[in-house]
Amino acid sequence: MGQVGTAPEVPLMTVILTLILVGFMLATLYALVRGIIAFLQTTEADLKNPNAGPSQSAIKQNKAMMMRIIFQGVAVFIVVLMLSMRHSS
Repeated sequence: MGQVGTAPEVPLMTVILTLILVGFMLATLYALVRGIIAFLQTTEADLKNPNAGPSQSAIKQNKAMMMRIIFQGVAVFIVVLMLSMRHSS
């Protein structure tokens, strides 16, 4: 039995993975906000000109949302890794 009032020891790997997870969660939020801002900057002329190809705004939206998906996927992978580490110990 441990002493009264002492916190349980947290493995260093859990602390590191938690910090990395928070970083990827913040990166996901940042990419989401950038994509929404790019979406809000879309003009009516961008939408009504079918022959011009994708607009700069559409390209920015696409890049921001792809980054969001990547960051989100890495964050989910880290959560799965942390859960599997907890389950195996």
